[in-house]
Amino acid sequence: MRRNWRALITVASAVAALVIPARLVLGAQDQPRAGAELPRHTLATANYNFLIGSGLLCDWDHSTACPAVARGGNGDSIEITGAGTLNLAGQSVTAAGAFTEKASTGEIMATGVWMATGLMSFQSYGLAPGALQLDYPKLKAYGPSLVGFGKTAGPLGAMMAGPIAAGGLAIIRIRLLPDTGSPRDAVLQINCAKGKVPEEEQTDGVRLTITGGRSFDEEVSGRTVFLLQRPGPSPAWNSPMPAGPER
Repeated sequence: MRRNWRALITVASAVAALVIPARLVLGAQDQPRAGAELPRHTLATANYNFLIGSGLLCDWDHSTACPAVARGGNGDSIEITGAGTLNLAGQSVTAAGAFTEKASTGEIMATGVWMATGLMSFQSYGLAPGALQLDYPKLKAYGPSLVGFGKTAGPLGAMMAGPIAAGGLAIIRIRLLPDTGSPRDAVLQINCAKGKVPEEEQTDGVRLTITGGRSFDEEVSGRTVFLLQRPGPSPAWNSPMPAGPER
């Protein structure tokens, strides 16, 4: 049964890590339409895709980008990969991935998969249009025609515009399902240092605290990203909020 869980979650995580970059490329590489700004109330109730040390974050020459690594006070570490979606309006999260625990000597102590069980909080640092092209210049190789899609006016333009890179700190509850041994609950913090980043959160990374167990609270390495999902094929998202009914 445990083996089936691992296969299912690993496949789900891999599919998400592939689908999110594909949507990004087809969505004109996170380029916003001229003058487009999402209002604050939209950011507060938006949906975000996210990647942790996986997918497009690993496709280029960043040797420490994947997986994301956190270290405990005794030198032990945990490696995390995964992908998922945050629904802020519904205060929910859907995510899965894999993990590896290592001793300070490098010996592997545990491997397995994880799945999200609840969203505790999300602090937005704001949008970072063009950040992915800056971090990953090879995205430009897909050509200017895709960028042109992002500037198309009307419903087609909104549909093709795609997600925008964003920064933030998500805190989620997860369940660790090791290949051997009992499941464990934990709290995972995912930080993406894009946008207006607080002084104390200047680097990408993860931290993890096992319920009733140890903490891996030092971000060592690894890249993360949140991708704000733009509304569907309607130009209304770029318009002011409609006025209330006349009385």
